[in-house]
Amino acid sequence: MSETTDDTLLGGAVALRQFRTGYRAAIDPVLLAAAVPEVKQGETVVDFGVGAGAALLCYLARVPEARGVGVDSDPAAIELAQWNFRRNAFALSAEAHQACVTALGGFLPPNSAAQVMANPPYLSDQDGTAPPHASKRQAHVSGSVGLADWIDAMLLALRPKGGLTLIHRADRVDRILGALAGRAGAVEILPIRARAGADASRVIIRARKGVRGPARLAEGLILHDPTSTEKYTPDTARLLSNPRSFIG
Repeated sequence: MSETTDDTLLGGAVALRQFRTGYRAAIDPVLLAAAVPEVKQGETVVDFGVGAGAALLCYLARVPEARGVGVDSDPAAIELAQWNFRRNAFALSAEAHQACVTALGGFLPPNSAAQVMANPPYLSDQDGTAPPHASKRQAHVSGSVGLADWIDAMLLALRPKGGLTLIHRADRVDRILGALAGRAGAVEILPIRARAGADASRVIIRARKGVRGPARLAEGLILHDPTSTEKYTPDTARLLSNPRSFIG
């Protein structure tokens, strides 16, 4: 398939076929997967906006006993995700379904998932920096389905006391917390900074459906160490290479 490339994640533990152009998995799906708590055998974890399956594959490499379900509106991405699930032995039981996040259909009953995760589109149609390539736009640009719609769908699928995890722009924290207010609590905010002293560009946010509890601002993660010859800090390098790593 000349329009795709065969790549790996987590130090070669995950084989990933993805589009050669347009959106390509970087570190965000790996960090997202590492932040999702483990579920028990047979419990369902859902990746909203699964794409080619990068985040869900990284999660299943750590928790192969989970039932993985991926949802995406792009049929070409779903085809790739299904191929990738078949290619990785630990993900053979995973499923990929074409659906808009606001219309999940019968394959995902409400209040059924133990954990849900997402890397929602982070640009609006009005952003002048929107990626020009069609598949990259679909992955990054929100269009008519807004961030609150994504969170609504995630909470609908999630069972009571289940966990929601997403990675997004740091300047969207207010919108995310507003969408969660009164419906999910025990919120954890993990800032992601490019370097020490820099403002956070991304955040990972975790919450539990129907749970009351104070919010927690964690120390978060620093990606790069300018004093080292290594590209990433030791903590980040571990998360990107070790399938068993978890962001606590």
